[in-house]
Amino acid sequence: MSDKETLLTVEGLKRLEQELEYLKSVRRREVAERIKQAIEFGDISENSEYEDAKNEQAFIEGRILTLEKKLRNARIIDGAELTTEVVSMGSRVLLKDLENDEEIEYTIVGSMEADPAANRISNESPVGKAILGQPNGAVVQVNVPAGTLKYKIMDIMK
Repeated sequence: MSDKETLLTVEGLKRLEQELEYLKSVRRREVAERIKQAIEFGDISENSEYEDAKNEQAFIEGRILTLEKKLRNARIIDGAELTTEVVSMGSRVLLKDLENDEEIEYTIVGSMEADPAANRISNESPVGKAILGQPNGAVVQVNVPAGTLKYKIMDIMK
């Protein structure tokens, strides 16, 4: 089975590399120190501090492996390749909700960088899938659990 490609912006790549470096250089050391202190308390079979530290260590090591894999399979979204003709990865898109007449701006990113609270939506999300490849002015329908949403693409920006 091949590993799934991870689409990242340059900023997203830097953010993941910084997180990986922090986990490897700082968090690993902190947790190792916690484990060492917990062992010094004596009997580790009933030591909740030791258990907590070991669980945290497992989480950190898992996150490191995940980040390393994502970075190995990363493909950078090149801003120079962006066009304002159709929605593509990295595009900023102004959408108008045709039901309530509200406008919202999204940036289309890979799933590792998605942050709906910051209006960064994944290309794999329902809205992301619906608008990718669509030209300016297109009306798209997005099927969501609550029904169907209709958006008009008002502007595509780099």
